[in-house]
Formats: sequence, structure tokens, C-alpha cells
Amino acid sequence: MTTRINRPLKTISLALALSFGALAHAADPVTDAMQVANGPYRMALYKTNGKSQPEAQQAVTQAQQAWDKLSTQFGAKPAAPYDRDQAFAASVAEVAKVYTKALAEVNANQLADAHNTLEHAREVMADMRQRNNVVVFSDHMNAYHGQMEVIMVHGSDTLAKPKGLQLLTAQAGTLSYLARQLDEQSSKELQSNEEFTSLLKAVIQSVANLEAALLNQDTAAAKEAASKLKGPYSKLFAKFG
Repeated sequence: MTTRINRPLKTISLALALSFGALAHAADPVTDAMQVANGPYRMALYKTNGKSQPEAQQAVTQAQQAWDKLSTQFGAKPAAPYDRDQAFAASVAEVAKVYTKALAEVNANQLADAHNTLEHAREVMADMRQRNNVVVFSDHMNAYHGQMEVIMVHGSDTLAKPKGLQLLTAQAGTLSYLARQLDEQSSKELQSNEEFTSLLKAVIQSVANLEAALLNQDTAAAKEAASKLKGPYSKLFAKFG
């Protein structure tokens, strides 16, 4: 999880766009290829958040290879709706640069740096889809992730402000809404998957724990609950994000 993010307004605007159907659902070759590449990408994020350099090297290399395949197939001539996107080639190249940098950092055993570097690819891919009016389940995961990081990174500072408990309660309310969107926007296939429903339940419960602590005006419990948001989300993201 990166500590670079500080874009609550963008997170909220994306959440509103998703909830009001401003984006079209994906059904095109480029997005399909991006989704295929997203599996190795998620694993690369997961492994660079661990302690095993060999496992991180393997995961990042596989993610890089998956993206190279997409680049070879569509980089110069993307299919619709990306065919009118003048920034498409630059975005594909930007993600490739992310993998090159991340792999160098893994090779230097700088796994935390590699993890933060890889986070940028998530942002680039999300922007590519948003520019072209495409939405996938990953976008709902990204919206939740952005708000989660606002709370995890800045929660203590928020609590230290005047009416900090109220401010964080409002932020937690946004996170709760985004958690429910993960359920409502998931496919029927995901909803019938017991592992998915179990992992999603843990995410929703982690937010409920935070809200309960805030409603009880228990600052210590709120900080503890905020610190435990990452685990359930990471498990859901690694498998289904």
C-alpha cells in the first residue's frame, strides 16, 4: 500500500461516476486484455508487499510479460473504444516504465519501493478506462482503495483536528458506501463464489468496526480499527481485484 496517495476529491468523483452509471461496462478486446494482465499485476503488488525477494521477482516479471503482450497486440493500434484515445500509446508505455522501475527495485531488494512504484500502474490503467468510458469491477476496488488510504494515512491527523471524530466519521461513511458498492457492482459469478463473498464480508465488517468505534467516540478504538482496514482489502484485491 502506497503512502503517496492524497486524492480524496478524485476518489469521490470516481465513486459518483461509477454509482450514477457515467461509464459503460467493458466488452472490448483491449479491456479484456487489460483484465487478463490485471491478475499478474495484483500478484506483483501482493508479493512486493511481502518479504520474499525471489517471489517478488517472479511476480513482477510475470506481470511485466503480461503487459508486454498487451502492448505488442494493441499498443500501436488499439481496438474501439480506445482507438480514438490519443494518449493510449503513452499510457501503455507509462505502465511499461512502471514495471521496469519496479523490477529494478525488487532486484535491489527494495520491495516497499517496488510496491509503491507498482501502485502508479493502477492509476494509469484506471485513467485509461475512465477516459474511454469503460468501467470494470477493478474500478470499484480502486475507488474503495483510494478512500481507505485517505483514512489510513491521514486518519490520525484528522482525529487531532477540532471535531476530528466527526470528520473521520464522515470519511468512514464514504468508505462504507464504497464497500457496499463492491457487493452491488460485483457480477453474478462473483456473488456465487463463496471465497469472494467471505472475503468481501470481512472488508465490510472492517469498515463496520471503524464506524462503531467512531459512533462510540472511542479515539483509540477508531485508530486501531483504521489500522486493520488494509488486511481484509488486500486479501480481496489479491484474488478478485
